[in-house]
Amino acid sequence: MLPSQTPVLIVGAGPTGLVLALWLTKIGIKVRLIDKSSGPGLTSRAIVVHARTLEFYRQLGIADEVIARGFEFPHLNLWVNHQRRAQVSLGQTGRRLSPYSFVLIFPQDEHEVFLIERLKNLGVEVERQTELLSFQQEKDQVHFQLRLPSGETENGSALYLAGCDGAKSRVREVLNTGFEGSTYPDLFYVADIRGQGPALNGELHLSLDQSDFLAIFPLKEKGHARLIGVIRENESGRSLRWEDVNPRILREMDIQVDEVKWFSTYHVHHRVASHFQVGRAFLLGDAGHIHSPVGGQGMNTGIGDAVNLAWKLGEVLKGESSEELLESYEADRMPFAKLLVRTTDQAFKVVSSPGPWAQFVRTRVIPWLLPAAFQFEFLRYFLFRTVSQTGISYRHALAGLGQKLQPGDRLPWIESVDNFTPLKTLAWQVHVYGKKTVKKKKKNTPV
Repeated sequence: MLPSQTPVLIVGAGPTGLVLALWLTKIGIKVRLIDKSSGPGLTSRAIVVHARTLEFYRQLGIADEVIARGFEFPHLNLWVNHQRRAQVSLGQTGRRLSPYSFVLIFPQDEHEVFLIERLKNLGVEVERQTELLSFQQEKDQVHFQLRLPSGETENGSALYLAGCDGAKSRVREVLNTGFEGSTYPDLFYVADIRGQGPALNGELHLSLDQSDFLAIFPLKEKGHARLIGVIRENESGRSLRWEDVNPRILREMDIQVDEVKWFSTYHVHHRVASHFQVGRAFLLGDAGHIHSPVGGQGMNTGIGDAVNLAWKLGEVLKGESSEELLESYEADRMPFAKLLVRTTDQAFKVVSSPGPWAQFVRTRVIPWLLPAAFQFEFLRYFLFRTVSQTGISYRHALAGLGQKLQPGDRLPWIESVDNFTPLKTLAWQVHVYGKKTVKKKKKNTPV
C-alpha cells in the first residue's frame, strides 16, 4: 500500500456508512468517509432500532448511550373504523433471546449525529460536500475521482470502496449492476407532529382502515409523534403539503394536530441490486436494497451489512485471511435482502392496498390473529427473531456439523451469565459451555 493510499473509501455518511467507518476504525483500519451533503440529515423516515443492531452497538461500546437517547414503547395498538380493536404488548417480547428484548425509538437524524460524534472522538471526520464522480478498478486497487467543496477535482486511490450512498447510489451506477424491482403507485408521506389525543400516548398505533393507511410512531417528547400515511390521489401536479392529507382518518383516531414540525412525501420502492460486490467495490444499505417501511427494517439491515463487511475487510487488510473471504459478503447478505424485500412487500400490500381481499384481512383477520399469536411463546419468539433480525443465519455459507448450533448461527444469548459481555473486544473468541467436572483420583487397592 502506498503511503497516501486509503485502505477503505466509504461513500455516504448515513447510518450504514457511519457504522462501517466506526467498526473499521475500532479494529485499527484507516478509512476515508465522504458525503456530498453539507451536513447530517435534519429529517428522516427511519426511526426504529431493533435488538440485533443494539447487540452490534454493545460490541462497539455504545448501546447504553443509544438506549438512553431513545426510548422503548410498550404496546402496538390496532385501530379499525374509529375503534381500538386490539393491543399487543411489545415490552420484553424477546425475553431470554436477547439482552435487548424490546423495540427502541431513535430517529435517524439524531442517530446520525450520535454516530458522527463517536467517530469524531476516534479522530475520524466526515468530509462534507465531497462527491464521488467516478472510479476505475485495477487488480490491486481502486482509482477514484472526487469533487471537493471548492469545486476542484481530486484523484486518489483506495484498496477497497464501499458504496453506502443510498437509493440513488453513484457507486451502483458506475458498477452498472442493475437494480431490479418496481415502485408502488401511491404516494406516501411522513410528518413529525405535536398534538393531542389517545393515539399520542407514547405507544405505536396502526390504523387498519378500509381505504387509508396510517402508522403513528411515538417520539420521546410527550405529545410528539411521527405519522406515516398514504395520499391516494395527486392530480394537481404540484408538490404536496400537509393540507393535502385526508383529515378523515385523523378525525377517526381522535388526533388533534397542533403543529407540523416537518412534512415530506416519497414513493416506496422494492428493489435489489444484481450484485453486492464487483471486484474491490461493495454495495451496502439502500445502495444495494430498498423496500417498504413495514417492520422498520431498512436502517437496521444496512447496519447489518456494514458489520458483516467490516470484520471481513479487517481480516483481509490485516493479512489474517485471503481476499476470498470478501466474496462471502454477497453470499451472506443478498439472500436476506431478497427475502426481506419479498416479505415486506407482501405485508405492505396487506396493510395498504385498497382492494377488497386486503381490506378483509386488514380489518377482520389481523386484529384477531396478531393478539392471538402473541399468546403462544413459540410464535411470540418467532416474530421477535424475525423482526429483530436476531434470527438471521449464515449456515448456507459454511459446512454444517450436524448439530443444533452450527457455523453461521448467531451466538445464543444466555441470560444467567450474559455471555455477550466478552464480545466487546471485537476479537475472535472461543466460548465453552458446560459444567466443570473434577475427575477423582482412584485410591490404591491393596493386592
